[in-house]
Amino acid sequence: MSAPHRLDRGHTDDLMSFLAASPTPYHAVANAAERLEKAGFRQVSETDAWEGSSGGKYVLRGGAIIAWYVPEDAAPHTPYRIVGAHTDSPNLRVKPLPDSGAHGWRQVAVEIYGGPLMNSWLDRDLGLAGRLTLRDGSTRLVNVDRPLLRVPQLAIHLDRAVSSDGLKLDKQRHLQPIWGLGDDVRDGDLIAFLEEELGLAAGEVTGWDLMTHSVEAPAYLGRDKELVAGPRMDNLLSVHAGVTALTAASSGSELSYIPVLAAFDHEENGSQSDTGADGPLLGGVLERSVFARGGSYEDRARAFAGTVCLSSDTGHAVHPNYAERHDPTHHPRVNGGPILKVNVNNRYATDGSGRAVWAAACERAGVPFQSFVSNNSMPCGTTIGPITAARHGIKTVDIGVAILSMHSVRELCGADDPYLLANALVAFLEG
Repeated sequence: MSAPHRLDRGHTDDLMSFLAASPTPYHAVANAAERLEKAGFRQVSETDAWEGSSGGKYVLRGGAIIAWYVPEDAAPHTPYRIVGAHTDSPNLRVKPLPDSGAHGWRQVAVEIYGGPLMNSWLDRDLGLAGRLTLRDGSTRLVNVDRPLLRVPQLAIHLDRAVSSDGLKLDKQRHLQPIWGLGDDVRDGDLIAFLEEELGLAAGEVTGWDLMTHSVEAPAYLGRDKELVAGPRMDNLLSVHAGVTALTAASSGSELSYIPVLAAFDHEENGSQSDTGADGPLLGGVLERSVFARGGSYEDRARAFAGTVCLSSDTGHAVHPNYAERHDPTHHPRVNGGPILKVNVNNRYATDGSGRAVWAAACERAGVPFQSFVSNNSMPCGTTIGPITAARHGIKTVDIGVAILSMHSVRELCGADDPYLLANALVAFLEG
């Protein structure tokens, strides 16, 4: 079944704005929180005692956000409906001693985060963004969203074999960006530059979590603008859809479940952190919500037993130039609706009963969906889905939007699919 042609593009326009404004996980959760605040949600501190009132609430921790809406008639044992996603994307991240250079070039020392398509970072105009920690322990977001750095590729005249043998990049030697000229590399120059950008006093920054990003804006692509090209679709596309769905569900009058958005950091390197899906953040928030409403451990067990999570992450659309890399009978197409991801070896968490939950949500929303499995001859990727299911003992289903160029600095999706995903997520959260 094909999706209706040229759906309302308001949602996709908004997604493109969200992508452009969210160059790092810290910016993504700040932007998500701002949208939730406008919908009436309020931040709660993990160090405060929680009270059991109804309404929308959220917790921010680093590059992760957990948000939930408690209906007025919710019992302590009311189950949750969770949309899970992640905020991080593969990129180049600044090392603890960032100032380097050689042969008259000033460079920034970077480390590879996750599994990027490294060639896609070559000859791109790159900005620099992230989180700065000040002497008083407070943090400030920074975003230099203009051409600042560049990883120049070696000219073909100096690498004639590249045409026959392919591009070969050494992660340590070949991906260090340049950002100026000079032989006098001085320790502290990059951080001093960022302090000046933010109007901070010299020496005020004592810690940093910084990463590069392409400054090229998201854009519609193609003759009929049926496609969208942009950065960090894996997986801010799902974060944006989750925020949209949660705010929509919270405005409804009747909810059978407590709707939740769980957007984690560090999925691209294993999820094992205090803000990752393999950490205690989600379980702690859900348990505290039960106990704040006067619930017992028995209520907590009942709530978790009835909970379902949709792990929403991008997947692979069939590639017209590499169709043999896909399963021959499962060819997800862009603008064909979101995908249900299945792997019998539990690289995805979907089973038959989970498929039924997803199918029911799509039917209620009037949204078509497609199925994805990997080619048996190739290893299968994974998501936060199996981690969430195993860590919390809750039914989890892996879904998402099919894209091309996953893990490139600039990915490609259908212009209709983000809207279709968001509609399906609303139906799921509303139950």
